[in-house]
Amino acid sequence: MVRSPLYGAQMWRQVGQLLLNLPLGVAGFTLTAITLTAGLGMSITVVGLPLLAGGLALSRALGGLGRWRARAAYDSAIHEPEPVQQRRPGVVGFTIAHLTDLLNWRSALYNVLMLPWGILSFTVALVAVTVMWPVLPWVIRALAAVDRILVESLLFPGALAERVRELEDDRGTVVDTAAADLRRIERDLHDGAQARLVALAMDLGMAKERLREVETEDDVVAATKMVDNAHGEVKLALQELRDLARGIHPAVLTDRGLDAALSSVAARCTVPGGVKVNVDLKGPDGQAERPDSAVEGIAYFTVSELLTNVSKHAGARTASVDVWRSDNQLMVLVQDDGKGGAAPYPGSGLAGLTERIRAVDGVLLVQSPEGGPSSITVELPWRTRTARR
Repeated sequence: MVRSPLYGAQMWRQVGQLLLNLPLGVAGFTLTAITLTAGLGMSITVVGLPLLAGGLALSRALGGLGRWRARAAYDSAIHEPEPVQQRRPGVVGFTIAHLTDLLNWRSALYNVLMLPWGILSFTVALVAVTVMWPVLPWVIRALAAVDRILVESLLFPGALAERVRELEDDRGTVVDTAAADLRRIERDLHDGAQARLVALAMDLGMAKERLREVETEDDVVAATKMVDNAHGEVKLALQELRDLARGIHPAVLTDRGLDAALSSVAARCTVPGGVKVNVDLKGPDGQAERPDSAVEGIAYFTVSELLTNVSKHAGARTASVDVWRSDNQLMVLVQDDGKGGAAPYPGSGLAGLTERIRAVDGVLLVQSPEGGPSSITVELPWRTRTARR
């Protein structure tokens, strides 16, 4: 790893950051103190709380300047938080939204602390640049570490806020996935079983009319042929309905669990050498357990889609599926000896699987170099199935 020189550009950027702490700290402290003091002092009046909310909004804006400076000086990965969610229009909505936003109050605290910290960091940095040249990089590095801690602890969205944002994103993914599944089911019913049942009704109607008008042996043969065609349509419609039901939630998964369900999927896979399935879901006491139905369903459909991709795109001769429990994780490993090159690029099936798995706090890892082999690991949270009464 190449390290930056002690007296390089990064150090001087940090020096500039520390020297600017004093004027910006004075300005931030003054604006924050005036607006918050006035707002709190007038909070018993009509304009007090809106003024306090405006002061908090100003503190948040100054905090944005602090994050920008930290990214420029320290190459920090701090990203901008989500904007304040105003759920009601007008002044009342603005006031409630800003008074209840925790990051606003933390930004105000940061602006208040920047006055004493700005005085200290400015003084020490100026003295170090002037008379402490031999130890300047280490002094600046120590001051920069404290400055960065202040920014990241007060101006960075809290862990709870980040978790809420992640859950909102995951909820959107789940909703989009459910909507896509419903559209797929509707399309399959409309274009498949429904169309066949309509054709069946027409064929049976024509056969009925023909049987009513039987006069010659040819009429009997024609009616019989129509009935045979209708019988074939019935079998095809039943097969399509079975496939559709299997795509929604297979009965074998509900009745017998992942081992039998994945063995059924593997048997339908077109890999020449077949697919080996090994499922070991023993708990700490050595007894076989089943995960929660939601996790079990996601594991099943993930393996089903991965094996479909292997059949269509991998050009593999053999494949394997391993499922086991590791502490509080349900682990799934799908391997094949195909040509490799699989990647979760945007819009691909693997990208969709990644989003679906992430929605339940899972992880999907792809190792598929060009030329193969491919290995896809899925980690899902283990939640033991509760017994039904």
